[in-house]
Amino acid sequence: MLKLDPIKSEKVWGYELWVASTHINGCQKNLIEACGTEHPLLVKVIQADESLSIQVHPDDQKAVELEGENNRGKTECWYVLDAKPGAKLVYGLNKKYTVDEMRTAIENNTLENYLRQVEVHKGDFIFIPAGTVHAIGGGLRLMEVQQSCDITYRLYDWGRPRELHVEKSLKVIKNVDLPEVKPFDKEFECQYFSLSKIQVNGGYAFYNSKREKKAENWVFIYVIEGNGIIKSSSLEGRFQMESEQVYAVAPGEKIAMEAKGSIMKIVAK
Repeated sequence: MLKLDPIKSEKVWGYELWVASTHINGCQKNLIEACGTEHPLLVKVIQADESLSIQVHPDDQKAVELEGENNRGKTECWYVLDAKPGAKLVYGLNKKYTVDEMRTAIENNTLENYLRQVEVHKGDFIFIPAGTVHAIGGGLRLMEVQQSCDITYRLYDWGRPRELHVEKSLKVIKNVDLPEVKPFDKEFECQYFSLSKIQVNGGYAFYNSKREKKAENWVFIYVIEGNGIIKSSSLEGRFQMESEQVYAVAPGEKIAMEAKGSIMKIVAK
């Protein structure tokens, strides 16, 4: 078992903590050494004091097509850790538009009229398939689970003087029906990862039954809130656990918690 120390990145809108990462742009040395190669998932905590850009990420096919071989797409999800009253995010478009309609809206600075804005609250869950236009609004703190990819195309940035990627964005946007935003319901699964929220009221044990020593078989345990003790079958001693800590559990390893709170188990598919 590894305790992972976050890598902080300051942003114009707040900051990111890369809390479980083997990506070249923010790699935790102990995790990459244990995995031996890149883990297919990346876990972040995002503190948005102001709104992020309106953006979109490519899927696996478009990532290779637009950025070259050995790139992967970025399907992601958010779990709301905290939200100020009235906090919103952009979650797709408010109806289906053609590429020409989207390009005209961007050129005319009217893109805001095309966006679906949703108010969110602590505990809500949002699934963002690759190709979804989205933005995190100010006043939100989120845990993000995503494919290990750092490709972002900006369509609009609220007047900030940062580079936009209009043509690439228009090539990857997908007009798809999106799941309802609602409180997380114990488990979620998609093509790339699964999440399980577990309430710990005294004791909890988890055995990583995957035996093969592959990078993708390491499981992440994110402490949503609470505190207590965590022990591992592969290590001596007891370790204090606190909110927003992340642990990587090796294949074939068992951990046990003496704690009170809630955790999120994150597994690569």
